[in-house]
Parts: sequence; C-alpha cells; structure tokens
Amino acid sequence: MLLAIDSSIGTSAAVVDLDRGIIAERHSADTRGHAEVVGALMRDALTASGVSPAELSGVVAGMGPGPFTGLRIGIAAARAFAFGVSKPVVPVVSHDAIAFDWYASGGTGELLVVTDARRRENYCSRYSRADAAGLPVRIDGPVLAKPGDIVMGAATRLDADRISAGSLGMVAELTWAAGRPFAADEPLYLRSPDVTPSAGHKRVTS
Repeated sequence: MLLAIDSSIGTSAAVVDLDRGIIAERHSADTRGHAEVVGALMRDALTASGVSPAELSGVVAGMGPGPFTGLRIGIAAARAFAFGVSKPVVPVVSHDAIAFDWYASGGTGELLVVTDARRRENYCSRYSRADAAGLPVRIDGPVLAKPGDIVMGAATRLDADRISAGSLGMVAELTWAAGRPFAADEPLYLRSPDVTPSAGHKRVTS
C-alpha cells in the first residue's frame, strides 16, 4: 500500500493498493493554500483508509510539472513523512496520473495533457497510448509552452484542473508491478522560481 501526495495544481492525498485500488482520497481545489491543507489531507486519507503508516510500502510524490511554490510543498511533505516512517519516496510525473485516468476510462489514441502554468503559459505532455500494463506511454514532455505554440497534431487535447493522488498512486503501483523504473527524483518546475538570491553581497555597515 502507498500514500500518494500531489500539489502540482490543487492538493491531493490518497491511500492506494495494487489489488484494492484507491482506498481513500482527499482533495482541495485551492491552488495557493497547499501548505495549509496538505497535512490534514494526508491525515484524513490515512484515517479514512484504516491503514497505519507502518503498513505502507512507500510514499508517492507527484513531481509535477507545477508552479514552484505549490509543487515543492507536496514533495517536501512526501519526503518528510517518508523519512519519519522509514519508507522510500516513489517519484511519479503528475501528468501521468491524468493520462492514466483518461486511458482507463476508455480513451484511445494520442493524448495531449495540458495544465495551467500561470503567466499565460501551459505545461504539456504528449502520450501515444496505454501499454499492456495499463500505464500511459509518454512520448514528449512535460514542457512549458505558450498557448499559441502548442501543436495538436492528431492528439486529443485534455485541459486538466485537477490531479488525483489516487491515480498517481495507482501509476506507481502498476509501474512497480510491471518492473519498470520510476521517474527521476527531481521536481519538474520547468521555470525558475519567482524569487532568487541576489548575485552580489551587499556590505552592511553601521
């Protein structure tokens, strides 16, 4: 069983199992209050599932893409919780959860997942199909693009405003079951943070 956490759009936490599926999930649509809700969502998902931290095999972290401030909160929460209960962190690309849902619900063919990157830009990932394990096959992205630069081709475009931690967790479970490698353990910010340290050091005198 896995605890999955994502904060790339809103904030979501879920407990999943390969055989039982999504056992419990909690979500907040607030795109700016991640820090205020992530702890409560994790606690509520665990309570609703009846699963204790000791029963977990690992903690799934949605690696984005997503805006810097929100995305890092979910990843930090996943890492801190995993450290506290001595479980591994399992990184998963957040867009893969959206594509997983679409193909699992009967979608076929090429899919373009699009999410809001703010500043009149989008995050995009392109998928070709779901493979034999039920996992979406990502063929491009995630990338940062302006709306006018997005090329559809033959793909179905899916503009998503929510990422399910439950689906994120199921991607992790199926990836493990199929013996596939997990995503890189690096946040997909795709853009520099709004605030950066100054290049020089100003001397302060009294």
